[in-house]
Amino acid sequence: MELHKSVQDYLEHHQSWKKELVLLRDLLKETELEECVKWGAPCYTINGKNVVGMAAFKEYCGLWFHQGVFLKDNDKVLINAQEGTTKALRQWRFKNFEDIDVAKVRAYVAEAIANQKAGKEMKAVKAKKVEMPAELSDELQSDSALESAFNQLTPGKQREYAEHIGSAKQEKTRLSRLEKCIPMILSGVGLNDKYK
Repeated sequence: MELHKSVQDYLEHHQSWKKELVLLRDLLKETELEECVKWGAPCYTINGKNVVGMAAFKEYCGLWFHQGVFLKDNDKVLINAQEGTTKALRQWRFKNFEDIDVAKVRAYVAEAIANQKAGKEMKAVKAKKVEMPAELSDELQSDSALESAFNQLTPGKQREYAEHIGSAKQEKTRLSRLEKCIPMILSGVGLNDKYK
């Protein structure tokens, strides 16, 4: 994923969605929200809190409401892209310029701003403890350099490795996955870093 330093840079990079993104940006800039770039994409905040983000992909562009779970969504336009994983974030996807109903976008953004001002916020849930598969645990105990590298990873990255290795049904597969993960752990990278 390419990280952009400015909103203008983001718009220029997404030429196929530029017309839609410019309209959405204009609607967001009409509000009291402050424009910035976070995670390489446009983000709109109030009092330092994320309210809505804007993004473009191959098939669609859209708005990301950071506390969208609290929106009424009378028009049933919001989706949870990762049901069971994503708690608060809701997306509104647009597949073409005509999909963008200006009045509805304004209403949803106004409600999101009001919710943020009212303090409606779903707090992040503390991550569960890492369940260590026996194969990984044994390898860490026998290799101090690997154990040190693993312990320097964030709990999220540790969990990714543990779940990836431990989710294989056969021991042979768990050992194969472990073997492939060792160089990555020693390099200090997460299992899914290349996708982030």
